Amino acid sequence: MPDSGLTPELMKEMYYTMALSRALDDRLWVLNRQGRAPTVYSSNGHEAAQVGSAFALNRGEDWIVPYYRDMALVLAWGMTPREVLLHFFAKAEDPNSGGRQMMAHWGSHRLHILSTGAVVATQDAHAAGLALASKILKDGRVSVAYFGEGSTSQGEFHEALNFAAVHKLPVIFFNENNGYAISVPQRKQMVVQDISAHAESYGMPGISVDGNDPVKVYEVTKAAADRARRGEGPTLVEAKTYRFVPHSSDDDDRAYRTREEVQEHKKFDPVVMFEARLLADKVITEADKAEMMKKIKAVVDDATTYADKAPLPDADTLGLYVYGEDGK
Repeated sequence: MPDSGLTPELMKEMYYTMALSRALDDRLWVLNRQGRAPTVYSSNGHEAAQVGSAFALNRGEDWIVPYYRDMALVLAWGMTPREVLLHFFAKAEDPNSGGRQMMAHWGSHRLHILSTGAVVATQDAHAAGLALASKILKDGRVSVAYFGEGSTSQGEFHEALNFAAVHKLPVIFFNENNGYAISVPQRKQMVVQDISAHAESYGMPGISVDGNDPVKVYEVTKAAADRARRGEGPTLVEAKTYRFVPHSSDDDDRAYRTREEVQEHKKFDPVVMFEARLLADKVITEADKAEMMKKIKAVVDDATTYADKAPLPDADTLGLYVYGEDGK
């Protein structure tokens, strides 16, 4: 295995987090189909991009501004499966919004996860603002905005890149390019093949990386973060990946892509490929894998049971965080 700065223990942790995210994702779909919980926005297929980038940062110190497909990212950042399920069931203990936000709108002051906005691409400007604060405070933190390639057609994306470049802000713009802006393929959205090509217009490095390889993603993100901490400004990273499931549980992707296309991309499943790599390199054994799968099942079952039994928000708190405490 090439020298990436990743220890065997860290790679085991990366694999565990990717596999946990996939198992939790599968459970969310089951719960949705049972009518027990609302819409699912899946990170299925994006695990390597999200986990690889998270491990390259100072987790809990740096800031991330995720988008709705980033469950593997927030798990890698320290959110627990119980907290994810509490959010999914919209329970009072949900640390993201106390059951107020729609599913996959992440936020945690404790973990330095800026609350997700529902408007596409606004997180790019938010991350630039966080980075400006870090530059003023000289706190050494890097901010990272995560977004799909569809977001790059929004004005906020270009405004954020331009502002960050002009002020040399410590921010990474991390594009998870899965080829589809909901149902619109990239070829119908833009002429350029690489999102990273936009970086040249704003005088910053733009890098495309195999988003199915967590080690390569780690290396690229680490280099961008180191550059930002040196005061050299922002970087645009494009992780090329694929989502194996519909845009959401309310979407029918058979209307815009063939089953053959999906099956072809599944040959490059990041969880399966990373598992095979770690086994081949003897970083893990079959016994290690079996033990991890047993632990993951127990953790997912525990999270499901705990969140299902947790109380719903009290109706009397409906105006909390909306109106002032005096009701005005």
